[in-house]
Amino acid sequence: MTELLTAAQMRAIEQAAIESGEVTGLELMERAGQGVVEAIFEEWPELAESVDIGRGASPSRSPEYLEKDEGTRRAVVLCGPGNNGGDGFVVARLLKERGWEVEVFLYGDPDKLPPDAKVNYERWLETGKLTDNSLMRRDYLCQNFELRIDAVFGSGLSRPLEGDAWAFCWEMIKSTPEVAIDVPSGFCSDSGRFLDSQDKDWSDAPDTQLIVTFQRPRQGHYLAGLAAATDKVVVKDIGLGAKVPSFKRNATGRGDSSITSLMTARIRSADTKRSSDFRTGKQKHKYSHGHALVLSGGHGKTGAARLAARGALRIGAGLVTVGSPRSAMFENAVNLTAIMLQQIDGAHGVSEMLEDTRFNAICLGPGLGRGADTQAVVMAVLKEQRATVLDADALTRFERKPEALFNLLHETCVITPHGGEFAKLFPDLAEKLNAPATAGPAYSKVDATREAAKRAGCVVLFKGPDTVIAAPDGRCSVNSAHYERSAPWLATAGSGDVLAGFITGLMARGFSPMQAAETAAYIHVECALEFGPGLIAEDLPEQIPAVFRKLGL
Repeated sequence: MTELLTAAQMRAIEQAAIESGEVTGLELMERAGQGVVEAIFEEWPELAESVDIGRGASPSRSPEYLEKDEGTRRAVVLCGPGNNGGDGFVVARLLKERGWEVEVFLYGDPDKLPPDAKVNYERWLETGKLTDNSLMRRDYLCQNFELRIDAVFGSGLSRPLEGDAWAFCWEMIKSTPEVAIDVPSGFCSDSGRFLDSQDKDWSDAPDTQLIVTFQRPRQGHYLAGLAAATDKVVVKDIGLGAKVPSFKRNATGRGDSSITSLMTARIRSADTKRSSDFRTGKQKHKYSHGHALVLSGGHGKTGAARLAARGALRIGAGLVTVGSPRSAMFENAVNLTAIMLQQIDGAHGVSEMLEDTRFNAICLGPGLGRGADTQAVVMAVLKEQRATVLDADALTRFERKPEALFNLLHETCVITPHGGEFAKLFPDLAEKLNAPATAGPAYSKVDATREAAKRAGCVVLFKGPDTVIAAPDGRCSVNSAHYERSAPWLATAGSGDVLAGFITGLMARGFSPMQAAETAAYIHVECALEFGPGLIAEDLPEQIPAVFRKLGL
């Protein structure tokens, strides 16, 4: 589990450390600059070699450059008017001390720099100089430097880039910045969104190859546009590890300016799955691992339910039964073996079947259809107050009156909307999320999912490459399929049905709704990575044994 911080949380942590007297702001800035330089040479070790050994290693090295200076590596650092710029001055000085030729551009008035940034600006002037901003041209930046560093606007940016700031950063960004400190200039570190009030087209802007941030990743590094526009994020320790607190929730589940009440979103790592519940040293009866019920649609609409059922069985439910209407019994029967099958017709049939209290987790929605019966079936299931996963048709059937669904949901439910389904259930939240980000911190997918969970009264898993999971009390996790966990082939028909089955199977095993949703989302991506390109939904459950072995289960 990795804690994600907002910009306000990181500032509060730094300020607490400074006020305690254990570190100064100047020391933190020096450590940050050192961390950036370390990250650069770890990512591109050839740049740490002498020029003669590492000749030609940089993708930006051009014949024109080679003719200019055969014995020097060259970097350009673009510094901004705040402490992010101060970090940049440290990086420039440290690179120069290693024998690099470094040019520094500054946006803003040096006399108005914050105190610590001003000190590092003056230290830079002892060994170097500022380059005239008239040279801030795309061709110059692209052809003359092996390394380009964006230290203009970091995680504290609160408004879109306009005027001179826009022009300064536009030239930098269009020249393919290789390294950004905290975030590429213009992005909101809380939401991962680009702040833009001028409707500028960033579709052809190249990716940032490396972001270097400090102590903990920011929330936006794993959300929305920023994660998609960045190749890699490296987190460098600047000596605040012991000072990062265990955050507590406030009454609303939203953070405030106090360290003790700030919330974190989380990216779950493999230890999420390391539950003693999965260790089978003692042999148990199959019913001790739960009995999951997956409701099927009618004739021709049964595949989704079978995918969910297979996922529930593979992830550990002791028994799984598909409840099928009469019209689809034969269709399901010829495709099921270890999964049991029972005829259920309508809401009355569901209620009768659930008289068997051994059914302790229910999945409904995949392929269920959007007819009048679907709403009645959903109501019949929710009335039983058992662990329930609602997906697909079970959600969209209530799009005209989502409040009717919210009134039925309870704390042992998980709903799993994708973007379109989320917009139908929570149109006002979707509108805020999709509106242009004109100020920072911008409204984020984390904000939207937390509000949705509070409104629904249950766990909400908002699907996507940046899946966000939130509980009504404000707990929140991000399961991000970016960077080394990128699995674009997971976007295939039926993969969401399998995910619903995973959650159902884990709740049948006794996992809480939040734990089941977090763990299932993590395993879902791991299964995709295990299989690789060419994946179809049927492949996902079959990767679970290999994934479990890797986790030591």
